[in-house]
Parts: sequence; structure tokens; C-alpha cells
Amino acid sequence: QVQLVESGGGLVQAGGSLRLSCAASGRTSSSYAIGWFRQAPGKAREFVAAINWDSSRTSYADSVKGRFTISRDNAKNTLYLQMNNLKPEDTAVYYCASRVGLYIGNTRSANDYRYWGQGTQVTVSS
Repeated sequence: QVQLVESGGGLVQAGGSLRLSCAASGRTSSSYAIGWFRQAPGKAREFVAAINWDSSRTSYADSVKGRFTISRDNAKNTLYLQMNNLKPEDTAVYYCASRVGLYIGNTRSANDYRYWGQGTQVTVSS
């Protein structure tokens, strides 16, 4: 079992930055691939970014590539999402989620992530 707790969300103007954190705890919580998803009102949950357990590989949605950076600190059991040049369309609840395996593979489906946090709201004003 892995517990995930997100923090760092808030209200920011377009063009601004935020850094989300996700604290993981539980059995071997650093030995999982982990990622970020988001869900806007009335829309399906969508993949944002993911990272291997050892940071050897990352993956990004096209909509955030070049603006968002995912990273992790296994010594602190913490995942991060640095979000720069935020746009109103980035407004959503952001969730961190971990897989059972070590690697992100080629999947971007939420169904392939087993453990989820409660989410943190990000609102970008125009």
C-alpha cells in the first residue's frame, strides 16, 4: 500500500509558476513509477507527466511539454511538478499517482496507475 498526499496548488495569473509536491509513504514508496494527472470540470482525467523510479526516463503530454518539469527525490519520498508559463487551460485538480512497477512504460492511462492522492486545485486566471 502506498499513500500519496499532494500540496502546492493555488491561484496564479497566466504566465506564472507553481510547484506541486507529492509526498509518498508506505511500503517501498520510492520503488514505483509515478506520475501526475489532472482533471478539469466536466472533462476526463488526463495524463500530464510521469517518471521512472530512478528518474531515468520522463514522459510529458504534448500540452505541457516545455513548460512543466517532473522530478523526484527518493531520499525524501517526494515527487514534484514544476509548472511554468501557466495558461488558463491548465486549470484543474492535479493528482499524483503511482504504478506498481518501476517503469512508466508506454502507457498514459489512468487505469494503469494503482495508488492515487486526493488532488490539489490549480487555478490559472487570465
